[in-house]
Amino acid sequence: MNIIACIKQVPDIAEIKKVKTDSTTGTIIREGVPSIVNPFCEFAVEEAVRLKEKHGGKVTVVTMGPPQATDALVKCLAMGVDEAVLVSDRAFAGSDTLATGYTLATAIKKTGEFDVILCGQQAIDGDTAQVGPGLAQNLNVPHVAFVKKIQGVDNGRVVVHRMMDDGYDVVEITLPALITVVKEIGEPRVPSFKAKMRAKKIEIP
Repeated sequence: MNIIACIKQVPDIAEIKKVKTDSTTGTIIREGVPSIVNPFCEFAVEEAVRLKEKHGGKVTVVTMGPPQATDALVKCLAMGVDEAVLVSDRAFAGSDTLATGYTLATAIKKTGEFDVILCGQQAIDGDTAQVGPGLAQNLNVPHVAFVKKIQGVDNGRVVVHRMMDDGYDVVEITLPALITVVKEIGEPRVPSFKAKMRAKKIEIP
């Protein structure tokens, strides 16, 4: 399987008091504020690696952000991701969810064919939950949001459990597809020291 995980680097909520907003542009001033991988994105990366371990193939992680977002990609590589891609340009600063979905879709098209894209349900610095579905729309593939379990992948189809207010739905969709996951999908692994050292040596285009 060719699996893609989309992530976002966000300000560390533990340092929320240091986060300020530019009064002119309305964007977050990130200088001086520690950044982390969006926690919901870590669940997506973990599930991507598990799918690879079960079905074979490779996992590519993609993010749109400033050059320092490389740090977030290195962490994902240490978790078992095979390749990473940084999409970066000053023109992307302050992008809304519509622009972000379009930009990520354009980048993913350049990486080649894929079977499934995994995203976290939302980012903690925006909470819109719009980028995943918007990305699917730009790529013209089906998507399911708020997935707590991937039950199985077989014959070009995937069966998932989608969380609802009163339980969950069992949904079957054809591949390629996009899935946004919730924290119930599984606890992200803690990379070993050896895995961290390996990740630092991988070239990130």
